[in-house]
Amino acid sequence: MPHPDLRLVAAFDGPDNEVILQRASTLISGQNEAVGAQAELGDNSSIVAIEQSRLFEAALQNMIQGLCMFDGQSRLVVSNQRYRDIFGIPQDMILTGMTQHEICASLVARGLYSPGLTLEEIERSTRDALQSIEPVPITRELTNGRTLAINYRIMDGGGWVSTFEDITEQRRSAERIAYLAHHDALTDLANTRAMRQGYRGLIAARDDERPLLTMYYIDLDRFKFVNDTYGHAAGDELLQQVAARLRKNTRWGDVVARLGGDEFALVRRVSDEAAATSTAQRLVNVLSEPFDLACGRVHIGASIGLAIQAVQDLDMDPLLHHADLALRHAKTEGRGVFSVFETSMSEAFEARRQIEADLQAALTAEQFELHYQTLVDARDGHVACVEALVRWRHPTRGLIPPLSFIPLAEETGLILPLGRWILERACRDALAWSETVDVAVNVSSVQMRQKGFGAEVLAVLAETGLAAARLEIEITETSLLEESEATQENLATLHGAGIRIAMDDFGTGYSSLSYLRRFPIDKIKIDRSFMSETETSADARAIIRAVAGLGVSLGITTVVEGVETAQQLEFARAEGVGQVQGYFLSQPQPHATLSRTGLPKHVW
Repeated sequence: MPHPDLRLVAAFDGPDNEVILQRASTLISGQNEAVGAQAELGDNSSIVAIEQSRLFEAALQNMIQGLCMFDGQSRLVVSNQRYRDIFGIPQDMILTGMTQHEICASLVARGLYSPGLTLEEIERSTRDALQSIEPVPITRELTNGRTLAINYRIMDGGGWVSTFEDITEQRRSAERIAYLAHHDALTDLANTRAMRQGYRGLIAARDDERPLLTMYYIDLDRFKFVNDTYGHAAGDELLQQVAARLRKNTRWGDVVARLGGDEFALVRRVSDEAAATSTAQRLVNVLSEPFDLACGRVHIGASIGLAIQAVQDLDMDPLLHHADLALRHAKTEGRGVFSVFETSMSEAFEARRQIEADLQAALTAEQFELHYQTLVDARDGHVACVEALVRWRHPTRGLIPPLSFIPLAEETGLILPLGRWILERACRDALAWSETVDVAVNVSSVQMRQKGFGAEVLAVLAETGLAAARLEIEITETSLLEESEATQENLATLHGAGIRIAMDDFGTGYSSLSYLRRFPIDKIKIDRSFMSETETSADARAIIRAVAGLGVSLGITTVVEGVETAQQLEFARAEGVGQVQGYFLSQPQPHATLSRTGLPKHVW
């Protein structure tokens, strides 16, 4: 028999007619499934009503949400299979005619809701939702880890409909997005936003034993070499291992963050400056230990700048800036060291920033000029080559040597247009000299890493008309250290065109000898530091002697720099060095001076 109180009255509106369904009863089975319909209709619209009932049943069972419909007495009228699936309950647990109180009591008794949620709380929140002017979903956590969003809609004539949507994946996605908004995706460390929050937390924390706040700015020394040599996957793996070491060597409450690239930061409370520097040294040591990657074992190291201040309610940026300045200072001291911020570093930074601004305008204002120093054949004293040395004639600071601005030009990228100007000017100036005199041009590692640099040099030769055989390109070990594909291609292009390659400052690097075998080196210039010690150091004399012999054996011209006395000149000649260079022979001269006096053919 149909349930006498479950009468559904519906109106169907059509274009030209209105059919009133006077009375219909749904036959309810034990599983709450409609199995038939009984209708008393005033016309032939019963077929329409049955079809509507069938479509309603199909839509109900194919909803992505669970659904429960309650009448005015809070008794279940309709529910679907999705509702049972969401809660993982059997078909006969929820039956038509049960009250909401009975249903919720069954769910609570089975332990389906998260612990702490009571039957009274469920009923209270249901009443509040039904009385709310603006319906707001209620979020429920289930013990199986799922999350539901429950909506309540009041029906005309009494009763309501509850829909249950599984929002577990949406919730997890939202939580992941929120997590990524505060963490670095690769290393899982805090990002800058989370670092700021952690910084505020450290300031707010009560810790009388640690009254100082320290910012550590950490930069990996040879990350680019690993990334370029072994690929980005190896670089990513290395960054992850660095992050793991930083976590392992910090304490709870510290803020460890990745600032970007190969730069990291650590913020922590310390008791005194000794504790801060002790941590810095420990981190330097930890990051200097080898890393075992999938591609093999690599060594990198790190430089650290730290800034220390008393705990006070100040913005993080000035402290981070001071740590950055200390890091810059640490890099000037060599790799694998740390430096503590001092006020003088800010003054040096401001001066550097002013030089950088002036440097940007210097090229346009034609403030650069070339000076030339001769390289003399050690056998007979004739001038074999002239090295082009750039100088900056600053309008207020006077003549500035290259060591004061070339590193900054490399950092800012100005070395590329400046290097092109130097190369072109040197080639044009060399046309005024004897064809037996070559010109040597120093090339930055930044230039050598540029794809197409070799072709650019050939284009300059074509424009100026200088023969390729008269040009020498001087590079340092830094250019070869990374062994990038672009560097190798550029060297091959230059060598193939007949341009000679000279390695400057030879003997100061740990792997220079291997470069003589792997790269097309035509000349090696022994660093001036060895010549300056020949009168006092037997080791320095032995090194010059060995390199000169090595050059003869390999067919490579050797040059010794820094010849400043007659004794040094005689020693160099006696040891079989091919060419000599230094103030004893000639000082660098502006091109204008050489144009007036002429370039000497012989020095002795």
